[in-house]
Amino acid sequence: MCKTPFLAATFLTLAILTFPSYAQDKKETPIKPAASPSEAVLGSWNDVGRKLVAMAEDFPEDKYDFKPTPAQRSFAEQLLHAAGANYFFTDPAMGKKMPAEEDPKRDQYKTKADIVAFVKKSFADGAAAIKAKGDKGMSDLLVDPFAHQRVRVSDMAYGLIEHNGEHYGQLVGYYRMSGLVPPESRPKK
Repeated sequence: MCKTPFLAATFLTLAILTFPSYAQDKKETPIKPAASPSEAVLGSWNDVGRKLVAMAEDFPEDKYDFKPTPAQRSFAEQLLHAAGANYFFTDPAMGKKMPAEEDPKRDQYKTKADIVAFVKKSFADGAAAIKAKGDKGMSDLLVDPFAHQRVRVSDMAYGLIEHNGEHYGQLVGYYRMSGLVPPESRPKK
């Protein structure tokens, strides 16, 4: 006697009977509303900031001046560049003059603690600017100093978020070349 048709019919019956209860469970969970424009920008800003702060805090201080090649920035210089660039968004968004320099100098930030504090502050200042602008302010216009054109506040913020993401990726390489695993790549507890 062939049991295959009987087993197939049994499995099909079970699938049909359990599907409606699975579908009901899904319907009972309400769908979250979309984030507002400023909430979306703030979420992305804080996420990349969290990653760079975690790296700044985690990377060994004795490796802060590591460079993969002599022509590249050191780990510390990468963090200073990324954090310093945030002020090309934050300052104009808050009605201030653009920063005079693109990259803060390493000799201004002598220790790991100095750099960590600067990275944290740059992201906190950016988050405060986004919150101060709110949803309505995301459409305000600024002048992008690099493109020399008018852009919306949200577009300028997203540009810096993307810029920070690029430097995050570069710093992952610094971790790997140093024989370390970046915080985001470690198993979650």
